[in-house]
Amino acid sequence: MKANGAEDTLERSVARIIGQVRREGDRAVVRLTRKYDRARIGPASLIVSRRETSAAIRAVGHGFVRLVHGIARVIAAYHRRQLPRPEMFRNVHGAQVGWVYTPVHRAGLYIPAGTAPLVSTAVMTIVPARVAGVEEIIVATPPGREGGVNPYILAACAELGAGMVVRAGGAQAIAALALGTKRIPRVDLIAGPGNIYVTEAKRQLYGAVGIDMTAGPSEVAVIADGGADAAFIAADLLSQAEHDPLSSAVLFTPSAALASRVRSAVRAQARALPRLAPLIKQGGAGIRIVKCRSLTDAVRRANRMAPEHLQIVTAEPLTVLASVRNAGAVFLGPYSPAALGDYVAGPSHVLPTGGAARFAQGLSVETFLKRISCVRYDRKSLRKAAPSAGRLAEIEGLEAHVRALRIRCAGGRGWRRLSWE
Repeated sequence: MKANGAEDTLERSVARIIGQVRREGDRAVVRLTRKYDRARIGPASLIVSRRETSAAIRAVGHGFVRLVHGIARVIAAYHRRQLPRPEMFRNVHGAQVGWVYTPVHRAGLYIPAGTAPLVSTAVMTIVPARVAGVEEIIVATPPGREGGVNPYILAACAELGAGMVVRAGGAQAIAALALGTKRIPRVDLIAGPGNIYVTEAKRQLYGAVGIDMTAGPSEVAVIADGGADAAFIAADLLSQAEHDPLSSAVLFTPSAALASRVRSAVRAQARALPRLAPLIKQGGAGIRIVKCRSLTDAVRRANRMAPEHLQIVTAEPLTVLASVRNAGAVFLGPYSPAALGDYVAGPSHVLPTGGAARFAQGLSVETFLKRISCVRYDRKSLRKAAPSAGRLAEIEGLEAHVRALRIRCAGGRGWRRLSWE
């Protein structure tokens, strides 16, 4: 039992959902989707049809399709430059060693559609998977009350190359992707952001399936000096705060004057934002303004936070960047808001949150690739390596390991008499 009752309730609830999907498959996914999304769907409509997809593409129009392809080209160009290269080289024994990369065969991508239909997440997950060479891409996204999938998400998925769209969200969708059902193939890896139930399901199912990360509410930290534009910074804090009531948006600055100006600008701009105005008035929305002793202190605090997004708005942003250790993505200068990274800059906007940037990185082509080590010895290089390997095997008492080395060194004859000396 965890000390935190809410966490314990979440963990148990998600475990029950996973158990139902494991036992009942599609029937459980449909029942749970009806319950939690109040959506009108049945087993036969769990997978979006080609007819519905074609209708969605017609509904959104050619302008949207061109927009998606244009953004996808920018994102793809960025990720192609990140493709790792295979390599083979000779080690000290004269053997060939190295590595090759291979993509996962089938990836499951989760596209949220609750608070907002995140078309951008379709681009930011499908494109890196395609660049990595993933053969099969299955998207899961929550349906609306009438059972339909948002046409913009559906059209984007089709245009970008997703082979299947599952009409389900939440923990039940993650369980179906991880475990497989009659209609939903089991995937090798699940990627994409979601709510706390999606995140908890990914955490519990890791091992049965690979995951990109357990991402939480959006975060931004801004490091700014006294010369920064308060209106810009206020707009950036508000833009990330609107993702989720649990989002965090923090300004770290050594300038008391800037802190005061930003505080006023946040209140003024929030009046034009109906979703955020009530939270701002109550002192919520996760926005904090922290007065620091110096820029060095501001960087230290940001590194401790390890934010999803870090904006550096100072006279010399590259100098500050040299001291940054923990961040999902960094945006340099006054004209590089995190909002650009959410949509068109190049890197995926699926980034580590909750301090995970201390040890994790954002979604990329590497998320969908596996590095396979390769080793090729010949008899000459084996004879150089065998004494060290054999001696360690003897120390560990693994006689079959010793035999596997000796029998080769002896050419299959007289291996019992072969000495390492």
